[in-house]
Amino acid sequence: MGVVRKTFLTDREGPALIGMVHVGALPGTPRAASGVASLVQSAADEARALADAGVDAVLLENMHDTPYLNRRVGPEIVAAMTAVCCAVRAVVRLPLGVQVLAGANRAAMAVAHAAGFQFIRAEGFVFSHVADEGLMPEADAGRLLRFRRRIGADGIAVFADVKKKHAAHAMTADVSLAETAQAAEFFGADGVVVTGAATGLPTSPADVEAVRGAVTIPVLVGSGVTPDNAAPMAAHAGGFIVGSFMKRDGVWSNSVDPKRAAAMVAAIRLPRG
Repeated sequence: MGVVRKTFLTDREGPALIGMVHVGALPGTPRAASGVASLVQSAADEARALADAGVDAVLLENMHDTPYLNRRVGPEIVAAMTAVCCAVRAVVRLPLGVQVLAGANRAAMAVAHAAGFQFIRAEGFVFSHVADEGLMPEADAGRLLRFRRRIGADGIAVFADVKKKHAAHAMTADVSLAETAQAAEFFGADGVVVTGAATGLPTSPADVEAVRGAVTIPVLVGSGVTPDNAAPMAAHAGGFIVGSFMKRDGVWSNSVDPKRAAAMVAAIRLPRG
């Protein structure tokens, strides 16, 4: 199984709450409308709001960069995300993570290493799938973990999506969700992320339970978590990655709503006893 890497999810009581910051559209992308300084300030403000609400960690993602490039992003994306992440690191003293869409896991690892982050979220870690940005024909685990070793970033954890949202998995229909999670663990993931069909759509508690029974690494719930549906998954989840509910009006593309964030924190704390 490789090195067992301790993370902020290790040896804790109850699931962690990881709040999402959806960084504004970055320079060079079709919807870009702000300069780097403005993007940096907005991301830092949202991360601070999540920290003030009581989340356990923060994850940054370039979700506004639609339509996404497949696996490879330009130096302008890496540079801008690094600037944003360094600014967030300066104002938030929680564990921090980053994801670079779509499937640009090595770019995310480089950004995390430069900014002093603790984890990345990776898609396409094991097996192939078809997503809205196209076919991801090659699993990334081998290249990603060799890259992590090469740049001296062994302390950065990889939380890998399994049968991820916004994707079709017909080509691996004979491989169950649990078997996919087992493969991710075997290939060195530090945690696996289970999701619903799309951003904001709920994750099946049965899926979370099935994956929990198949792996020894933490299982994270990656979409559609609300105060109303968290409890049934709390016994099997090491963490909840929450974006949409904690945003204004429950819409992922809006800014963080401190009241909704506080309500989500309170709901997660209840299963902790």
